[in-house]
Amino acid sequence: MKRLLGAEDLYKIQSVSNPQISPNGDEAVFIRTEIDEKDNKYYAQLFHVQLTTGVISQWTFGKERISSPKWSQDGQQVAFLSNRDEKNQLYVMNKNGGEAKKVTTLDSGVNSFLWDPSGQKVWISSKIKSGKTITDKTEKEENPLPKPYVVDGMKYKMDGLDGAGLVPQDSYSQIAVLDLKDESIEQFTTGDYQHSLQAISPDGKKLVIGVNRADNLDFVFKSPLLLIDIETKEEITIVDENGYYGGAAFSYDGRYIAFAGSDHAYKNATHSTIYIYDVEGKTTLSLTENIDSPVGDYAVADIQQGVSAPSVVWTEANELYFQMSTMGDVRLYYATLDGAIYPASPEGEHIYEYAVTKDGKFAIIAVSNPTFPGELYYYEIAAGERKQLTHFNDQFIQDVELVQPEEISYHVSDGSTVYGWLMKPAGFEEGKKYPLIVEIHGGPHTMYANTFFHELQLLAAKGYGVLYVNPRGSHGYSQAFVDAVRGDYGGGDYTDIMSGLDYAISQNDWIDTDKLGVTGGSYGGFMTNWIVGHTNRFKAAVTQRSISNWISFFGVSDIGYYFSDWQIGSDMLDPEKLWEHSPLKYAKNIETPLLILHSEKDFRCPIEQAEQLYITLKSMKKEVGFVRFPDNNHNLSRTGTPNLRIERLNQIVQWFEKYI
Repeated sequence: MKRLLGAEDLYKIQSVSNPQISPNGDEAVFIRTEIDEKDNKYYAQLFHVQLTTGVISQWTFGKERISSPKWSQDGQQVAFLSNRDEKNQLYVMNKNGGEAKKVTTLDSGVNSFLWDPSGQKVWISSKIKSGKTITDKTEKEENPLPKPYVVDGMKYKMDGLDGAGLVPQDSYSQIAVLDLKDESIEQFTTGDYQHSLQAISPDGKKLVIGVNRADNLDFVFKSPLLLIDIETKEEITIVDENGYYGGAAFSYDGRYIAFAGSDHAYKNATHSTIYIYDVEGKTTLSLTENIDSPVGDYAVADIQQGVSAPSVVWTEANELYFQMSTMGDVRLYYATLDGAIYPASPEGEHIYEYAVTKDGKFAIIAVSNPTFPGELYYYEIAAGERKQLTHFNDQFIQDVELVQPEEISYHVSDGSTVYGWLMKPAGFEEGKKYPLIVEIHGGPHTMYANTFFHELQLLAAKGYGVLYVNPRGSHGYSQAFVDAVRGDYGGGDYTDIMSGLDYAISQNDWIDTDKLGVTGGSYGGFMTNWIVGHTNRFKAAVTQRSISNWISFFGVSDIGYYFSDWQIGSDMLDPEKLWEHSPLKYAKNIETPLLILHSEKDFRCPIEQAEQLYITLKSMKKEVGFVRFPDNNHNLSRTGTPNLRIERLNQIVQWFEKYI
């Protein structure tokens, strides 16, 4: 008999990612990430699979995190990044055995790399202090005195950075080339700008890099891509428009460069598109502009680790593959240069990683669905047939009772259709009444999807039904739908969620309407705050990493000064509108017992947002709790310190158990 899922099952679920097929198509490498409960850390190891036999072998075993494995062009070596010596450095391993060789010892480590087609060199990017070269060594001070951080510019901090979240001063990402014969490094880019390494041409003569050379980046929101002749350093601009562009890849014949990007028409709500740049004709076309869904993976989940799917992959026949988020799925899509585009994988699942052979006959895909954490599959694309390659989560699936959610849809006030899912409690019995929790995703420009979500399964295991929907503002649907939340936070999105609750209740007599709870994080935390300030239907609420006050958010968030304008349509010249959309304004209306969860080092929604809400509610003698999580950022629920992730889940469950 299967057991119920627990919070500690996070330690048992393993994440499989980064499939990389060898040039001959006979073998592949990939990454498996697991949580070491004793060390309270994530470890990621390199694995190899022989595709003809299915035999899997582990290639690395240290207490480290391996990332970004890549085959050399001749298929004899694999390079990867490892933090085994604290900073990420580049290692090269012979596929026929032997210890991986560390080939860089850079002060700031290696951010990214690309094999040169010759197989004798590797292109790398690394942070370098202004006025220094990539090979300069910084002498460590024995007893360094504290130094002030002199703020210059508005983008001076960032959530997720080590330490205090402050962007390192006078430090710039530069590109260099490493000669594997003598391990010498020659710096390629210069200047006090951030350079990103994008792609190298098949003949090894041209690089695609990203760099923005504007003097002041405070209100610059673009990422130009340049095509550079390696010998002459002559530059050709591929794209230099407002928006975000990257993930470049050369076609095998070197004629075309594909990349993903989104313009600034709807700010950060704009659908991402695949673009094709013709190197000879110097023209660009938008390949997917007629499809009203975003390219890429916008699914929210909490178990996949170290995922870095390519934006686009070419075949030798100049066909392309890419991910698209559509109707709650993340599917693999196929396209040709003459505009033929169609899905290359089924509905009802989340393809969160993929690799395709040069001939386009098969792929390795990493697949998850609501009752399946994720494994790698060998996928014959034309036949639509797949064979499971990895089985790291078999024992977990065999041991634990998991709930299959039911897909729902309903019409809302503006005539749109909203889609979502309803999970019954584990062990559901007909004729019994059960409490229901409404979960709200962050973003808001992300989406719930047909993927495994440990937190949702945990609530079902604890005896709750779970309703989770994609209200207006969510990705995966039309451009008009994802844009509809901007300037209307707490308006149509609120009614979409409440209409979903009404619909679920009308269709399911097992829902106990006297025992409703609500929770969410980030935007979902904002919406939780908003909901309890506008209705007393819920018996308990848990708000996580939330926004409570748009006025203070403007100045304290790492993105506040522009995100507020993009999303609310206002700034400090019109604080009244910011206040109108702030849940704190409606604190006096809150009667629902509210638990506030927040990380100390959250620079996206800083903890002062939680502090304001907590003290305000306390001063009003409201029923409120506050839990602070040390040394974690905005991503606690997904990539945070393992034991604190468990404690966060326990706090949520305990609050609902107490008040529902």
